[in-house]
Amino acid sequence: MQIEVAKRLQHTDEYYFSKKLREIDELNKTGEKVINLGIGSPDLPPHLSVIKTLHQYASLPHTHAYQSYKGAPALRQAIADWYKRFYNVRLDPDNNVLPLIGSKEGIVHICMTYLQDGDEALLPNPGYPAYAAAVRLSGAKGIPYVLSAENNWLPDLDALAKSDLSRVKIMWLNYPHMPTGAAAPAAFFDEAVAFAKQYGILLCHDNPYSFILNDRPASLLATEGALDVAVELNSLSKSANMAGWRVGMLVGTEARIGEIMRFKSNMDSGMFLPIQMAAAEALAQGPEWYEQLNDTYRRRREKVCQLLTMLGCVYDRQQVGLFVWAKIPDTYASGYVLSDKLLQASRVFITPGGIFGDGGNRYIRASLCATEAVLEQAHERIANVWGS
Repeated sequence: MQIEVAKRLQHTDEYYFSKKLREIDELNKTGEKVINLGIGSPDLPPHLSVIKTLHQYASLPHTHAYQSYKGAPALRQAIADWYKRFYNVRLDPDNNVLPLIGSKEGIVHICMTYLQDGDEALLPNPGYPAYAAAVRLSGAKGIPYVLSAENNWLPDLDALAKSDLSRVKIMWLNYPHMPTGAAAPAAFFDEAVAFAKQYGILLCHDNPYSFILNDRPASLLATEGALDVAVELNSLSKSANMAGWRVGMLVGTEARIGEIMRFKSNMDSGMFLPIQMAAAEALAQGPEWYEQLNDTYRRRREKVCQLLTMLGCVYDRQQVGLFVWAKIPDTYASGYVLSDKLLQASRVFITPGGIFGDGGNRYIRASLCATEAVLEQAHERIANVWGS
């Protein structure tokens, strides 16, 4: 008996990295272990106090039950305090904050809450593939908007305004931008809010990279009037080295939180309380935590840049975030070709930019989530093939 998958999955492939990790696992079995510089999974631990808090609460007998769908009050308060301290955004922890089991689930929650057949959503190209996948799963149509180095990887809102926006309900934004590492100036956020108000579009801003190699963390919600037209996702995966813990957050108006909660409450039963309390401890860390983290990433970025220079790639040293986005030499047909050659010849994996949309076809993206020693080893392997 053959059971067909639902139509919503017929044009949605398995996530690229899920497939690639299987390929890497097979290569690892044949000999030299692959050095994976593809995924932004922090290899550093959270602050020691975070781990101690997890242990403390996990050792208590009453912390293992189902939890509130809205999250523990202590975590919601910690998120509100964090937003005020670092972004200068005032949030009511009871009404403007919704903890998530990772911000990636929030992307799906938002799309499933607001989109359906006949709707459209604006998507960055290049951009995080999860936006397009969530839009497809909702039944809506994704409309890519072009980002380019010439426009500092910002959308051309004037050009978008000349297109048919009558079916567009949401617009995905992501600054600091992944994969390009571009930061958005405050003036752009002002323009985006005005654009959303004019055309009745909900801005969905994904903001997990604002603390990484960035001296000025910013939130779209700090923009005047943004709360009227925007929601924001954030995460502890990158900023607190808690990727596997799956702790994220959604912030917005009480009405938006309530609407998205209607979908989310049917999907899960709340986050493990010890993890929530540990997340609150992570959010309580001061600027020195981020300074120490970024000192490590700066040293690693220098190693990655040396590696990319050896490959003949061109990159912007002003980019921020957990990766280096680099344009490939003209001698390669695409980033896929260079990535595959690196993997097969040097057993080093660097992400081809094309997985983020055709706007990334001439690029590759290297992660900073490897020690300096591992990056030096990758450099040596590549030098043996490409030359120093």
